[in-house]
Amino acid sequence: MDREFSIAEGGLSFPLPKWRRVAQSFDAPRVDSIPETVAREMRKLEGRVRPGMSVAVGVGSRGVARLAEIVRATVTELKRLGARPFIVSAMGSHGGATAEGQLEVLAGYGVTAQSMDVPFEPSMETVLLGSTATGMPLHWSRAALRADAVLPVNRVKAHTDFHGEVESGLSKMLAIGFGKQKGAATVHKRGFDTFHEVVPETARLVFEKVNVLGGVASVENALEDVAHLEVVPGDRIASREPELMRLSRSLMPRIPFDRLDVLVVDYLGKDISGMGMDPNVTGRYAVRHIVDPRNPKKLAVLRLTELTQGNACGLGVADVTTRAVVENIDYQKYWTNVVASTELTNGKTPIWVPDDRSAIALVIATAPRADPLAPRLVRIESTLHLREMWVAEALWQSDGRGQPSLRALGEPCEMPFTPDGRLADLPALRSAHGRTPWT
Repeated sequence: MDREFSIAEGGLSFPLPKWRRVAQSFDAPRVDSIPETVAREMRKLEGRVRPGMSVAVGVGSRGVARLAEIVRATVTELKRLGARPFIVSAMGSHGGATAEGQLEVLAGYGVTAQSMDVPFEPSMETVLLGSTATGMPLHWSRAALRADAVLPVNRVKAHTDFHGEVESGLSKMLAIGFGKQKGAATVHKRGFDTFHEVVPETARLVFEKVNVLGGVASVENALEDVAHLEVVPGDRIASREPELMRLSRSLMPRIPFDRLDVLVVDYLGKDISGMGMDPNVTGRYAVRHIVDPRNPKKLAVLRLTELTQGNACGLGVADVTTRAVVENIDYQKYWTNVVASTELTNGKTPIWVPDDRSAIALVIATAPRADPLAPRLVRIESTLHLREMWVAEALWQSDGRGQPSLRALGEPCEMPFTPDGRLADLPALRSAHGRTPWT
């Protein structure tokens, strides 16, 4: 695998295009004080909380901005109202579908029993809550059902595999996250092409069977910070969440170029997106029912985040990756998550090459009708980080410099590689989770 591919005369050693660093500005409202906002919003629940009431606070596995602050403020206010909150991991099959793994995921976000000063209940046990109107059985957290009420904490945003009035957020956590592995797998078997109907339908059953006290919903801005935060009473979640979904879409960051030949993504991880990199940003979806004209001709992924803990979910939609990725995959976590989602494309391993230079050269060389010296190429840190990016000089000159939201941060330069082919601003390979499938 260390030898160059003979894909063209000269292999992958051809000169790469120059690029330049570019900054992008966004309309980015921000919530300054999480505790003050949660305290004000929790007043909506004052008449609904009885002294001594136990409340299962659902917390998931996504990279929600300021999650620890939000959860801490939520349990603090519940205590002030006289409730006895405890935290339930509401993340379906994530964390390798084990209680220990899900505790590890939450700890990575700063959410621990010690930091929150409340008990944790990560058990994967479920009970049959009932069946939906279409006959689908719904399995739900046994620990959460022991509580007098439940309260999910989640970010409202566009989903990576389906579109509808309700996507990621409170309803989806109630319908799937609280279902643990068994419940999540059952719902996912319906197929993402039906989720725009399945999620609201399943949430309706939860509202009928469970005392949903309310939900703490955040909406993030384009700089991955909290733009809006509110407590939605349980009986208003179904009507309020579509409005929050529209707000989220209006604030979503974008790559400011269409018809890309090549997109290079530095980092993939579950802390970035449920699919490792958000297809609402890349235009590259694993599901067949969503076709996005922004889909680049070729896509390369160079690293996994530390917080993803080896879960490379979503890697399968990339065309090329690096040794630094495949040698850090934890296949137990990766494939458990993928199988539960039923979208097996997410679990495939792309062609991988030894270093970053080879990966970038390979996607340029194989992009149809792309000029190797002047490709429409963008490199981003991740789909959460779009404030700055690298843009091929030819693309900047043709499409970039006239955009009022873009600003060049310097002159065009050569791509900076170390002698071993690593991009100079990325970390060296550090194998942490396993071996490549061929060793």
